[in-house]
Amino acid sequence: MLRLQNVCGPRCTSGGSLGPGLAAPLEGFFPQQCGGCPRGAGWPEPLGRGAPLLPGSRRTFSNEVRPVGSKAVLVTGCDSGFGFSLAKHLHSKGFLVFAGCLMKDQGGDGVKELDGLKSDRLRTIQLNVCKGEEVERVVEVVRSSLEDPEKGMWGLVNNAGISTFGEVEFTSMETYKEVAEVNLWGTVQMTKAFLPLIRRARGRIVNISSMLGRMANPARSPYCITKFGVEAFSDCLRYEMYPLGVKVSVVEPGNFIAATSLYNPERIQAIADKMWDELPEVVRKDYGRKYFDEKIARMQAYCNSGSTDISPVVSAVTHALTSRSPYTRYHPMDYYWWLRMQIMTHLPGALSDRIYIH
Repeated sequence: MLRLQNVCGPRCTSGGSLGPGLAAPLEGFFPQQCGGCPRGAGWPEPLGRGAPLLPGSRRTFSNEVRPVGSKAVLVTGCDSGFGFSLAKHLHSKGFLVFAGCLMKDQGGDGVKELDGLKSDRLRTIQLNVCKGEEVERVVEVVRSSLEDPEKGMWGLVNNAGISTFGEVEFTSMETYKEVAEVNLWGTVQMTKAFLPLIRRARGRIVNISSMLGRMANPARSPYCITKFGVEAFSDCLRYEMYPLGVKVSVVEPGNFIAATSLYNPERIQAIADKMWDELPEVVRKDYGRKYFDEKIARMQAYCNSGSTDISPVVSAVTHALTSRSPYTRYHPMDYYWWLRMQIMTHLPGALSDRIYIH
């Protein structure tokens, strides 16, 4: 017995019914009365503990974890982009922020600006997430900086990452390994190193993935592979940490390349020239330079079309760190990309391929 009209829960009074077989596991999740409409008082978020149904939906911060000022958070990849903005924003919220920077020892511009705040609650740290010795040193620095290390550290934001482009036959194995080393294995290594501190605080882990961790795209396989891996790792970790009180969230940004300055026309062309020069002769001959240049032009257009406002990403990470009930996934992206992600992850592949790929 299954009727879909006006079904609000196993005890819906508006005429719908799930039947006893489906109702029993859902007892206690749905409100007992719905007021006669599909979403009456007490109806949960559309996606439960996931993100709101639409990317622009409002998130409430009224039920925040307190006190924020006593909590320490480490953010990786703070030289620029998301990490740089996150470090400043979380500092303004009152967190004790450890900003991991790849270019700390080289005196990068981002490091100088963060250090220029001259705050006891914001400390930049040299950190290459691929180097085990640097990761171990940062763990000790953070532990020694905590008021009570036995109470642990509140949050870890795995933001550090790199990107590239190129079709499978245009991409070297070295490139595949390089991107995975940072985006995937760096995330795993940082998480494993800091889990003892996070567990003691019953804190938060926030992994920055991508919309390309949910849907693949031509010419982005090195990046997609790593972000799909981050998604799977985050899910497994969330299942394992739930009994221990640690909450794990994934943030899946859309196209923010224009805002993060990840690529510019000169860099894209430099990568393309190097890629072409290193291609096997048989690949160059079979595809031809015209085809290759068309794909590079498409990548340049994609990089120029992204959002320039990264505040939705900053807001999503902040919610994941401060809400008593953070979402499992956040989707800060334009409606075009959100709709495309829903179609490509829910419709049959033959249909979604025809809409967006072929």
